[in-house]
Amino acid sequence: MNRGSGVLLPIFSLPGNCGIGDFGKYAYQFIDFLYDTGQMYWQVLPMNPIDPIYDNSPYSPLSSFAGNPLFISIEGLISDGYLSKNESCYTNEGNYIDYNNVKQLKYNFFRKAFSNFRPKNDYYRFLEENKYWIEDFSLFISIRDYFNKPLMLWPREVKIREKESIRELENKLKNEIEFNKFLQYQFFRQWFNLKRYANKRKISIIGDLPIYVNHDSGDVWSHPNIFKLDDNLNPRFVSGVPPDYFSKYGQLWNTPVFDWNQLRKDNFLWWIKRYNHLMKIFDYIRLDHFRGYSAYWEVPYGEKTAVNGKWIKAYGFELFFQLKRLRSDLRIIAEDLGYITQDVKNLRNYYSFPGMKVLQFAFDGNPKNEYKPHNYDSTNYFVYTATHDNNTSIGWYQNEATKKTKIDFIKYTRINNIKEVNWAFIRLALGSIAKTSIIPIQDILGLGSSARINTPGTTGNNWRWKLTNLYIPRYVKSRLYDLTKIYGRI
Repeated sequence: MNRGSGVLLPIFSLPGNCGIGDFGKYAYQFIDFLYDTGQMYWQVLPMNPIDPIYDNSPYSPLSSFAGNPLFISIEGLISDGYLSKNESCYTNEGNYIDYNNVKQLKYNFFRKAFSNFRPKNDYYRFLEENKYWIEDFSLFISIRDYFNKPLMLWPREVKIREKESIRELENKLKNEIEFNKFLQYQFFRQWFNLKRYANKRKISIIGDLPIYVNHDSGDVWSHPNIFKLDDNLNPRFVSGVPPDYFSKYGQLWNTPVFDWNQLRKDNFLWWIKRYNHLMKIFDYIRLDHFRGYSAYWEVPYGEKTAVNGKWIKAYGFELFFQLKRLRSDLRIIAEDLGYITQDVKNLRNYYSFPGMKVLQFAFDGNPKNEYKPHNYDSTNYFVYTATHDNNTSIGWYQNEATKKTKIDFIKYTRINNIKEVNWAFIRLALGSIAKTSIIPIQDILGLGSSARINTPGTTGNNWRWKLTNLYIPRYVKSRLYDLTKIYGRI
């Protein structure tokens, strides 16, 4: 990995004529912006199917393999002849996504496009290449829509996949199953066209792999044996993190945990399939909650907090060994933020995975703070001004930084102008010894807290922010390019 830099922008946060970012023209324009400013990477968030029940979080998807149909471009369907030109989509919803409205709007177009779809060899090849997951997922999502209920509320005979019940539903929902396969075909077809364009412009895509999967997912329904579940597919244990300085009761994530002993029996086949699938989609993968590959916090199902959990050993060493046998260059980035013990560091270092540094964590008055750039002990890091879980840099300074923090920041950066806070962070990131620096688009544009993507521990207003256009002033582009060049990242 050469010294370089890139920009963090989720697909949904792109401008979009249908009220959400997608794989249409703005995605291509954004790649042009990256190219013009000397960037090497575009980092995105997980692109799997989401649901309002789970706050539309990309980290609580309905599948680890399938794509989010809302990212399918209507203009792309028009260009490919599935829709007529007068069926173009346009809605102006400002900076916040209304997911219910977007889904209703887009699915009306999807139904029309499907009615005009005539399968060809490319489609059948796609189904064959993705047979490990697409049949089960298309059936799962069709049944879920039919019952209009999450997996845990399905009739038991369907939940545990009794053959007769499943056969009956397959017949009843045949057209819907084909419709959902069509959506996946279009998602990946459009995505790979976009990725090819990015790669031709020397832009690599960094994807994101959440360690856990939603209980209400095609993964749990199709592979219940790799999770700690009871006979009714209810979790016996769920995920979380223990109490700490920031949280008296810890965090209860309530996703089922893996049965690592079971995974081990077939040499981590499900994980290998998942990794290989994502490495077709992305050029690099960030592993969310990396510490969970060494040991994870397991809480008995039904607990109201994470207090009564315990640490359970995971087999990350063996998993990565198996992956390494198949691919020498794993292209993995370890999200090693938070409570990190020596065993986690050993795992990261053994496989030489780059870790992460977040500059917003640097300013506590301690000159030895590990997030301050002068304390980086290696070039093998990805340094961020902020991540999707942080405020924007301007928002952080205005609304979160204490007086002590601001004093430390001002002394360190020699900046005392609110309009320059974001650029002070950008300069620190680009100028650090870290091999790669990633900057959220909000910091490049100097946006405040209203452009925050996610506030952990809250629901209702996350994963909604998006750009309304891709107008980026020439002086901003020039400044980003100049700093990128000055610090040897071009």
